Amino acid sequence: MDGPVFPPPPRSARPVRREWDALSSLPPSTEQFDPEQVADLPSAAQQWLTHALEPGVPLARAVHLTMRGHIKLGSWRPFRAAQILAPGVGFVWAATARVAGLPILGYDRYTDGRGEMNWKLGGLVPVMAAATTDVDTSAAGRLASEFIFVPTTFRSATWHEAGTGSALATWRLGRHTETVCLELAGNGRLGTIHLDRWGNPNGEPFGRYPFGVDIEAESSFGGITIPSRFRAGWWWGTNRWPEGEFFRAEISAAVFR
Repeated sequence: MDGPVFPPPPRSARPVRREWDALSSLPPSTEQFDPEQVADLPSAAQQWLTHALEPGVPLARAVHLTMRGHIKLGSWRPFRAAQILAPGVGFVWAATARVAGLPILGYDRYTDGRGEMNWKLGGLVPVMAAATTDVDTSAAGRLASEFIFVPTTFRSATWHEAGTGSALATWRLGRHTETVCLELAGNGRLGTIHLDRWGNPNGEPFGRYPFGVDIEAESSFGGITIPSRFRAGWWWGTNRWPEGEFFRAEISAAVFR
């Protein structure tokens, strides 16, 4: 079973083509979703997964996402991006944003247990480059939270109850352990996901800070329903959310493998 073929990396991710190709070529699962598979999970997780997954849909391991939106780089800037995402394994997010009409190209990634950010003006002049243990830990938190875009990987997490309408999913990613909280918005639809994520928002010392994603809309792609319009940022759930929010996006296409 070969599964769908993902597109090659965009220009902004060519420096990490090996990592992109490795995530793109993970062997597809031969299993299909059966609601009985979630019978022992917390109630909120059951509601979400039976809402998000049609019976019989393949239990995909990875997704190729196409998105656009706005990212806060001083002020809000438009961007377009493509992403390869394999929960529990890694991701490469490659984007082009525009500042004063000039393109900034680059990528964020977490592969082989290492995180990296690499961005250049016009694809030539370095703007930001970081590959430290702090970046590793922050990127692991991002990978854990983004499994909501590949809900078919639910069995790779450890689940716990977290109160009415919510559930905890713990991911072990090499030396990192990350726990995310999912909260429903009704009828099985996912409303928010949040965690204490490692980072240094707005120049704060590195540590764990509230990070969250508010989901505004969802769409179905091949029998799998995922968030398709959302906002993300630091200081989620606090009065600092307006300053911490830095990402607004809409997914236009999702191909699962």
